[in-house]
Amino acid sequence: MEYKVLIVEDDQMIVEIVEYNLKKEGYKTLVAYDGAKGAAMALSDDPDLILLDVMLPSMDGFEVCRMVREKSQVPIIMLTAREEEADKVLGLELGADDYITKPFSMRELMARVKANMRRVAKVQPERETAGDNLNIGNLRIDLNRFEVQKNGAVIDITVREFDILKFLASNPDKAFSREQLMEEVWGYTYGDPRTVDVAIRRLREKIENDPANPQYLLTKRGIGYCVAK
Repeated sequence: MEYKVLIVEDDQMIVEIVEYNLKKEGYKTLVAYDGAKGAAMALSDDPDLILLDVMLPSMDGFEVCRMVREKSQVPIIMLTAREEEADKVLGLELGADDYITKPFSMRELMARVKANMRRVAKVQPERETAGDNLNIGNLRIDLNRFEVQKNGAVIDITVREFDILKFLASNPDKAFSREQLMEEVWGYTYGDPRTVDVAIRRLREKIENDPANPQYLLTKRGIGYCVAK
């Protein structure tokens, strides 16, 4: 299967370099040079992953991310030249799976693309096989359909959030550090651990009745995160 990567970036030189490296790895590429076009292509062309710049003409990457997340759970890696922590966190809060700061090495970018594509690739085969369900209180994690249900209703959840919950629920009462979760769930060890904190916070907002006082997804102070039995 040929996987599609949508590049939303207004710097033509960066697009050409990224496109060349993606095609060399066997990916099909789609390109949008402004935010409005990128948002439209993200929803019409069904990409398997989006590389999304923050500073774009017509509509910035944050707004594109927000619009895409209202309709799709496709993995999004944000590309940013900004160093401010608030900007990075904003992208994650809006639903981006990760970010990489310019200037970045092609080796690092491709490693992150491949890690996300491994997650995309595993969904279809597993959906067609019989699998167990994980149950935590009023939560049901359907490993067949890659769904999470709360009180019988399906929650709108990203693939990354599903992977976090599945991993922790498969190891109940065992706490994992942010670095361990980055390695086990994200698939690499050199990302920003704050990415984990934001993903956990977003996940709590979806599964907990009171995210400020979580019942399922707990913090073990000084250690990391765990799911209670």
